[in-house]
Amino acid sequence: MCELLAMSANVPTDIVFSFTGLAERGGITGPHVDGWGITFYEGKGSRTFKDACPSSQSEIASLIKRYPIKAEVVVSHIRQANRGAVCLVNTHPFSRELWGRNWTFAHNGQLTDYEDKLTPLRFTPVGNTDSELAFCWLLDSLVDKFGYQAPPEIRAVFDYIATLANELRALGVFNMLLSDGDYLLSFCSNNLCFITRKAPFGEARLVDTDVVIDFNKETTPNDVVSVIATRPLTDNEHWQTLASGQWCLFRRGECCHISEVVT
Repeated sequence: MCELLAMSANVPTDIVFSFTGLAERGGITGPHVDGWGITFYEGKGSRTFKDACPSSQSEIASLIKRYPIKAEVVVSHIRQANRGAVCLVNTHPFSRELWGRNWTFAHNGQLTDYEDKLTPLRFTPVGNTDSELAFCWLLDSLVDKFGYQAPPEIRAVFDYIATLANELRALGVFNMLLSDGDYLLSFCSNNLCFITRKAPFGEARLVDTDVVIDFNKETTPNDVVSVIATRPLTDNEHWQTLASGQWCLFRRGECCHISEVVT
């Protein structure tokens, strides 16, 4: 299956360290060779980089590892294809506009018997993956629930998204990342964990390659950064593992909600 990576921070922060570890899993320490992508949010704006070749071989991925793009929210994905051809149009993350916000989505897992259950009318998939269809169905369901005008309380939207994600979990494996550039929601079906880094900062060592960073030299005492991943990216820090059916909501680096386990 695929692997996920995301970040939420209270100040513009680069994800070079974490992405360096993830990119190794795209062909060197992992089998996820069917493309990769990453979206960076800077305020309401976002920029996305994708490539259908393995992240460990991609020149675009090499750029991301060298160039410290600062962002408040990041969503990334490396693909091991199970639905849809290996091509750029099927590469995560996927993005759509709703309520004047750029929504970004990435999925790890595989759904079954879903075609007749997921029939969005307003948002149409461009590719042919179960993931993009699920994303379009999620957004369609939000319009059905809240209408075409943005609701005054966006937190209620994310609560509802978690309910929809649990419905999708009933169709197979559905680990998900979804962000509107302000909030970042992570939903666990079987594999997802996170770590929140804040003062006092220390050293972190990547699992997949020989890279160590001293965050104390790269941060200020006020920085708060949460990183979400399919599997821990470092081997000398404590990552919190989510249970199946559990979800977290992050904003400005902090985990502002973590659910009970949904059965």
